[in-house]
Amino acid sequence: MVLTPQERMRAAEEAVRQLRESLEGVGVTFPSLDVDGVSAASTYGLPLVDLGRCNLDTALRLAAVLHERAGA
Repeated sequence: MVLTPQERMRAAEEAVRQLRESLEGVGVTFPSLDVDGVSAASTYGLPLVDLGRCNLDTALRLAAVLHERAGA
């Protein structure tokens, strides 16, 4: 199945929305989380999700949440 550019972008935006919501649910915020503009402009494959950069506190909180979930 071939997606139109609009469908590809909507799929990527939905993935970003779900990821942002899930991260916020465990107290982690990636301020730069977004759809990668370069890959979104491509006609091949789905756009990439750019997790962006985060500060040390955010990285440690994410690591703690992942570690906690892995042990559950």
